[in-house]
Amino acid sequence: HWQVPVAHCFGSPGHYKRKFCTVCRKSLESSAFRCEVCELHVHTDCILFACSDCRQCHQDGNLDHDTYHHHWREGNLSSSARCEVCKKTCGSSEVLSGMRCEWCGILAHAACYVIVTPECTFGRLRNMILPPSCVQLFSRNFSKLHCFRISENLQTESDENYDLDGSTQGSAKDVQISTDSSKQTLKIFDGNDAVKRNQFRLISVPRIAKNEEVVEAALRAYYINDDQQEYELQTFTQQVLLSDDVINRNNAVEDSNLGSVFRESVPEAWIIRAKPKDEEVIRIYPAWLKVGMAYVSLRVNKDSTAQTVIKEVLPLLGRQTECLQNFKLVEVLMSSKQVQRMVLDNQELILNRFKDIRKTSIRQMNQTRFYIVENSKSIVQVNLFVGGLPPQLSPEEYTNILKEVLAIKTNVVSVSHVYQAQGAVVLQMSCFSEAERIYMLVKDTVIDDKPLNAVVIPEVMSSKIPQNCCPLLVFVNPKSGGLKGRDLLYSFRKLLNPHQVFELTNGGPLPGFHTFSKVPSFRVLVCGGDGTVGWVLGALEEIRHKLVCSEPSVAILPLGTGNDLGRVLRWGAGYSGEDPYSILVSVDEADDVLMDRWTILLDAEEPTEGAENGIAEPEPPKIVQMNNYCGLGIDAELSLDFHHAREEEPGKFNSRFHNKGVYVKVGLQKISHTRNLHKDIKLQVDQHEVELPSIEGLIFINIPSWGSGADLWGSESDNRFEKPRIDDGLLEVVGVTGVVHMGQVQGGFRSGIRIAQGSYFRVTLLKPIPVQVDGEPWIQAPGQIIISAAGPKVHMLKKSKQKQKK
Repeated sequence: HWQVPVAHCFGSPGHYKRKFCTVCRKSLESSAFRCEVCELHVHTDCILFACSDCRQCHQDGNLDHDTYHHHWREGNLSSSARCEVCKKTCGSSEVLSGMRCEWCGILAHAACYVIVTPECTFGRLRNMILPPSCVQLFSRNFSKLHCFRISENLQTESDENYDLDGSTQGSAKDVQISTDSSKQTLKIFDGNDAVKRNQFRLISVPRIAKNEEVVEAALRAYYINDDQQEYELQTFTQQVLLSDDVINRNNAVEDSNLGSVFRESVPEAWIIRAKPKDEEVIRIYPAWLKVGMAYVSLRVNKDSTAQTVIKEVLPLLGRQTECLQNFKLVEVLMSSKQVQRMVLDNQELILNRFKDIRKTSIRQMNQTRFYIVENSKSIVQVNLFVGGLPPQLSPEEYTNILKEVLAIKTNVVSVSHVYQAQGAVVLQMSCFSEAERIYMLVKDTVIDDKPLNAVVIPEVMSSKIPQNCCPLLVFVNPKSGGLKGRDLLYSFRKLLNPHQVFELTNGGPLPGFHTFSKVPSFRVLVCGGDGTVGWVLGALEEIRHKLVCSEPSVAILPLGTGNDLGRVLRWGAGYSGEDPYSILVSVDEADDVLMDRWTILLDAEEPTEGAENGIAEPEPPKIVQMNNYCGLGIDAELSLDFHHAREEEPGKFNSRFHNKGVYVKVGLQKISHTRNLHKDIKLQVDQHEVELPSIEGLIFINIPSWGSGADLWGSESDNRFEKPRIDDGLLEVVGVTGVVHMGQVQGGFRSGIRIAQGSYFRVTLLKPIPVQVDGEPWIQAPGQIIISAAGPKVHMLKKSKQKQKK
């Protein structure tokens, strides 16, 4: 790779079927880790040996490139995978095989992929992918989980059970302590670092094994493929730790008769050491200096310094005319969890550097690369979204609060954006350690009983987005719909750029809209129930005036129970595990439709209970937005009972089937109700009083689907009313006589009682009545309810029909 490596994002350990570990290449029977951004899978005790190489999803500061090369990753392809080059099968369910580009998804054999043209075009989804060259994120001090906004609650489980730094003592699963008396079990350390941490691996060898065989087994235990002639074993004694100069007594093993070294019961411990050499070959990676060249190999000897290496490399990169002082040699340790960089001093002797690394750990030498890099003055800019602040304050007031609770240093931290209605600000910081300090502190800060939240957000450089690209902004509610959300998060991060995927439990929809605020044209995909869709559309309404693309079209992937809006727009009744790739293709091909939204003003005249000193205050008016429907009376009452049941035992409510059963049970208890809702409310439609029939529920519907797909209005034509549409600026008003009637509507045997159609409604409540808007229920005190059209119609995406026929 000519890119600078990026560390992986390992979530909590889990069980992954039919996948292989990229280190030991065996299948993952036991618990394993997977990277939340790319498809790397590793066993818990192989994680130490995995190299960093995550998808380069953004630019880190001053790196600047527009052409994009394939990002190849080996294996875990389905057995039906076909090679792009020779068109034969290249996947397998038996072994780790085949290569896949992490961006465009093309597949090839390990032998064939080298002849694929290096430029990646991002494949079928290219118009929806946010190109990595347009995203800038200075991520030096933040963990990758923070940079990709991956919830840390996924992390906590893993940190309790596993020490990720690998003190899984010597991988006992690979070596059964041998009961066979002809075998001997040895502890092997791979350098001083392993000795200090007491991290060894066990090998089992015949008692009469030759020295070379033991060395070979030891190298294999550490997944090192080098020639065993270049290594030797040292006995491990306390003295090793005291004297650093152990290399001089490295022949002790040869002299003593091997048989006597093996004691009966105690596993003997050994350290693998590299034999010193007079010259070696070093690979220098040109990072961003030369595209299309992976690395340059040079021979170095006892006298080679970092400076002489730079001098020899520059002509090979076509940079011979440039001044040596403009370049530096950087040593990069690519362990799977963290990438560490160190600039080498010009006079540093390269062979000594090799010797030191190997002395510390042989394995680390395999994970170390040397890069030649141009010196440049890089400017640091970290953007942090901070939410949960008191709403409607001035920028100065927000700055003062942050000075007070977070002690921000205003010389390196400034407030770049303020979202007053939402109580959120974006901070711009020019110092990594200050950014990290504030991030950690925000997580533990509470203002007015509300915890603050912080999200590290990338900067999207909108001027670089290609002309025909309309990136997709994805919001996922991982709590909706039996927890399918988490797998969708993983799939969408893998298929798109992780920087365009936002978890709604992590700061809500605002961080996503802010990140995309300068993007000239984008679309939105909301994965969640109707409530989640309403939440995102409400946030869009509030922030529309701050977006360059003020009317993005919204598609829905329905999770959760009701999903009436998802049904109307043909996205289905609920996600049941379809291939996320084909969902994205459907979003790309979907048709743009308009939909009305409505504002409901609830103005209670009666005072609320529990007022102090008997002087009662009426409730302030409350405003809610409605997309689907608003119900008064019986349907809201059922919703409320269901809501209470779910709050008491949330664990039971993770299947749609169970949820419906509870609805039925709650309904049966209400069958003998009296029907006199019409006596407790008055209805005005477009300034005219409307006489209400004898009913127990009154429902205002914006879309032709209610209560999980029932048709409440009915299909027969009626000369009194227009045929309902979701964009006609009219709401339909329907009555139901009770639970039995609602059950018949749900079963498709009857429809509701048509009462009116209009664009402006005033309902007067004479006593407290249950009300629900889009499935959110409460008891509303007596007073006025006014329903009127809200702002501009929203652009929704409707799944196109051709897809369904296939």
